[in-house]
Amino acid sequence: MVLGAIEIIGITLLSAVIAASAQYLYKRGIAKFRFSLKEIINEFKKRDILLGGTLYIVSLAVYLYALDNAPLISFVYPVFASTFVFVLLISKLVFHERINLHRVAGMALIILGIAVISLTFPAV
Repeated sequence: MVLGAIEIIGITLLSAVIAASAQYLYKRGIAKFRFSLKEIINEFKKRDILLGGTLYIVSLAVYLYALDNAPLISFVYPVFASTFVFVLLISKLVFHERINLHRVAGMALIILGIAVISLTFPAV
């Protein structure tokens, strides 16, 4: 089955949303982290950290499927950059972090870049 641009965008965005969700779970699950073997082992035992890791694996599987069906450098990887947009939204909406104008401008550029790149996707 040959996938078109809309399907590849959807699959890649799904992978990005899953990866951003993993970041959310990591942030929610992490305590005051210190770099020691004991601390690392304790962190990996936490439910949110384990679920975040699982979501990363799922995100990777979806991403690999997109890679198998579209060009990496010219399409899949730039669309996957939408992960930054989703993380910004989670940061603001869930963690109530301050988002400055520079970050908003950066996110707008990422979205614009995705739109421009999607126009260059080869017709199949």
